[in-house]
Amino acid sequence: MLIDEIRDVLLDDTPLARRIAAARPQVASILERSLAGEELSTDDGLELLSTTGADLHALIRTADHVRATDVGDEVTYVINRNINFTNVCFVGCQFCAFARHRKDIDARTDDMDTVLSKVADAIDRGATEVCMQGGINPEMDAFIYRDTLRAIKARFPQIHVHAFSPMEIMYGSRRTGMSYREYITMLRDAGLGTIPGTAAEILDDEVREILSHKKVDVRTWIEIITTAHQLGVRTTSTIMYGHIETPQHIVRHLELIRSVQKQTGGFTEFVPLRFIHTYTALYQKGLVDPPSKGWNDMRIYALCRLMLRGCIDNLQTSWVKLGIDLAQLSLAAGCNDFGGTLMEEQISKSAGADAGEYLPVEEIRRLITEMGRIPVERTTTYGKISASDTLEANGSPGGRCGSIAVSAGPGQLH
Repeated sequence: MLIDEIRDVLLDDTPLARRIAAARPQVASILERSLAGEELSTDDGLELLSTTGADLHALIRTADHVRATDVGDEVTYVINRNINFTNVCFVGCQFCAFARHRKDIDARTDDMDTVLSKVADAIDRGATEVCMQGGINPEMDAFIYRDTLRAIKARFPQIHVHAFSPMEIMYGSRRTGMSYREYITMLRDAGLGTIPGTAAEILDDEVREILSHKKVDVRTWIEIITTAHQLGVRTTSTIMYGHIETPQHIVRHLELIRSVQKQTGGFTEFVPLRFIHTYTALYQKGLVDPPSKGWNDMRIYALCRLMLRGCIDNLQTSWVKLGIDLAQLSLAAGCNDFGGTLMEEQISKSAGADAGEYLPVEEIRRLITEMGRIPVERTTTYGKISASDTLEANGSPGGRCGSIAVSAGPGQLH
């Protein structure tokens, strides 16, 4: 089986020097420069994206070595709950099978009591974070995101709210007539902790026109993200691979993420997300083939570790997208974070993901430990949580390049 083949290669004890020596000279040169701390170019990234066989094995082993050097053997995770509060959406993304029209029989928008009951349930199960994202529902009140934050923080002031993608922020800003700076400030002051760096997919407008011509464009995505960082609101960063993109799109996306991080220092992590195809319009229309699984996932994760070295330290695997076995093995391909427990996950599931919606803490810790790593519970911003559930005073930064600008007010960084 493929998973056994990958496991055998990733977990053997061949020394790194021998792996690199077995690679083609041009690949070996790139890997040696990365080990020396040199920033890789987009041309370097393209070369690494074409690796197979011994070249690929050397890439993966190098990424694992860089991971160990830069962040050590701890693998972090967060106890969190997703709250996908509405599936009503008019945007029409071709890669999404979650969205419904408002008159569909299974259209759904949670009322405030339902949202608060889900937050209460999350806290009862040990969560320190709720992650809230939903469809772009034009029937919701223009200030619903602000009012939801206020309601959550009034009843549960201790919970960290990680919410509202750049697409949701763009739409909310337009609905309220506020600038991005004014709107994000309002959300921050209402209790927003951090923002998911989703709605990124591939940061190329030609690709985005095919994936979803109504969605936030590259310039606006960057403007919203950098504005949030300037206001002291950190974000994650993501890529969705395995659909219509080319290798050039992937490496340019990574270069763009890297350049934003150099400017702001506000990204806490990077999360590569494999496209889930089964029930999406892209696949149903015959526009894409099923994405390659296994070795390509390891190649992507390893490339991200090397290209983002020195800028974004935390590389998160996605057990929802990869499945449990591959997610575990990705810890040997550069990843140092296992993501969250989720408790509820409807977006990937709707598209055909079959890894489930909930991964208990005990299972996450077992998977990490089996890889010879040290499981560590974290906060959303990568502060460690001790056995006594006390938080470190400061969350660790997401990377070493750039510095985030901080403005006073709730949610500011320290």
